[in-house]
Amino acid sequence: MNPIQSLYNWYRNLLRNPKYRWWVILGTLVYFVSPIDILPDVIPIVGEIDDVFVLTLLVTEVSGLMIEGFKQRKGNVETKAANTTEGSTSTSANTIDVDAVSLK
Repeated sequence: MNPIQSLYNWYRNLLRNPKYRWWVILGTLVYFVSPIDILPDVIPIVGEIDDVFVLTLLVTEVSGLMIEGFKQRKGNVETKAANTTEGSTSTSANTIDVDAVSLK
């Protein structure tokens, strides 16, 4: 595994850990606005490469986490709705059966 992939995996795992998530986001934003960088901002274009890389990584991972969260919530809502629908259908079917029997 190359060093960039290792760094990416480390960052991603830290960001996915709820205990460290806000610290990683805050640290990334501080690094982005800080004049102290791996590649100095004094050098045109090259100086912005690390900032763009770090910000892109943050946005990609946070958006991925948000999409996963929305999918989980949607799945929970659909499961609850299916359970509610099944429960009410069977209840109304039982009621109809009882009413039909009592009418005879």
